[in-house]
Amino acid sequence: MTPSDQTRRASLLLIYTGGTIGMKQDPSTQALSPFDFSQILEEVPELRKFAYRIDSYTFDPIMDSSDVEPGLWQSLAKLILEKYDMYDGFVVLHGTDTMAYSASALSFMLENLAKPVIFTGSQLPIGIPRTDGKENLVSAIEIAAAKDKDGHAIVPEVCIYFDNMLMRGNRASKVSSDNFTAFRSMNMPPLAEAGISIRYNTPLIIRPSDWDSGLTIHTGLDTRVSILKIHPGITPQVVRNILCGEETRAVIMETYGCGNAPCKDWFINLVRQAAASGKVLLNVTQCLSGTVNMHLYSNGKALLEAGVVSGYDSTTESALGKLFFLLGQTGDNTLVKELLNRNFRGEISI
Repeated sequence: MTPSDQTRRASLLLIYTGGTIGMKQDPSTQALSPFDFSQILEEVPELRKFAYRIDSYTFDPIMDSSDVEPGLWQSLAKLILEKYDMYDGFVVLHGTDTMAYSASALSFMLENLAKPVIFTGSQLPIGIPRTDGKENLVSAIEIAAAKDKDGHAIVPEVCIYFDNMLMRGNRASKVSSDNFTAFRSMNMPPLAEAGISIRYNTPLIIRPSDWDSGLTIHTGLDTRVSILKIHPGITPQVVRNILCGEETRAVIMETYGCGNAPCKDWFINLVRQAAASGKVLLNVTQCLSGTVNMHLYSNGKALLEAGVVSGYDSTTESALGKLFFLLGQTGDNTLVKELLNRNFRGEISI
C-alpha cells in the first residue's frame, strides 16, 4: 500500500462538543443553531476531495465552552478509547474559550497515544461568509489523516489547530477574542504550518516508543486546585484564603516575570505556612512567553526557599491539567512535587 492509498482510506471520527464552529445561521431569522454533523459533507463539500471516511459523534447536550468541566474531558477520553481501534485519527470541535484547558487535560489523560487528537473551532460560525471554520476544519482533518511512509500518524499528539498553525495542545493559549489568530504557542514553535502545503516540524513531534503498546486513559482527576494571580495591592486575606484553604491540595501561583512575587513578611509567611501544611505550590509566569527561574532574583529565591515548585515555561492551562492528572494518581503530595519536575507530554522545556 502506498502512502497515498493509506491517506485516501483514512477513517476519522469528528467529535462535536459544542462551540461556534458547529452553528448554522437561519436565513430568515438570523438565529444560530447547531447543524447536523452527520451531514458534514453537505456543509463542507471540500471534504469530499479527500475521500476519507468521516463519521461524527455529537455530545448531548452540546455545551458552551464556558461551561466545560472535567466531566467532559473524562467523557472524551472514554469515547476516544472506545473508538480507538476503529479510526486513524480524531478531530474534536470545541468552543475556543476553554479549548486550551481541554487540550492540555486530554494530553495528560491519554497515555501511549499513537494517533492524532486535533482540537479545532472557529471565531465565526461555519455557515457565515468569511468564516474561519471551514479552513480550520479542513486542515485539522487533513492533519489527523496524515501518515508517514510506514503508515504511522505524522502527528500522534493532542494538538490545537487554528489559523494555519498546529500547536501542541498543552503549549497553546487563547490570545484573542475577536481575531482569527485566536491561539498562540509562545514558548514552542508550531508542530506544523499550513500554507500552500502543510509543513511539519518533524523534530518537535513526539512519537511513541512502541506504536503497538495500546492506548491507556487516566480519568481519575483530583480538581482541588486553585489559582492565585499575584497583583499589586493583593491583600493578606485574599492570599490566605487561596493558599491556606482547607479544601485545596495545590495552588498555581501566577507570578511576575521569571517567577517573582512580593517578599513582604506576611506574604512569605503565608507561603511557608501553606507549604508546611503539605500543599503543592506551583509557580508559573504571568508573561505570555518565558520561563520561571526562581534563582535569578531575591524575590524568586524567597519563594523557592519557602517551598514553591517551578512550573518552568508551562502555561496556566497546562499546569492545571497536569496537577489534576498527578493529584488524581496519588495522594502523596511530596511525590506530586517531584513529578512536576518531569516532562510528561512535552509540556515544559527542561
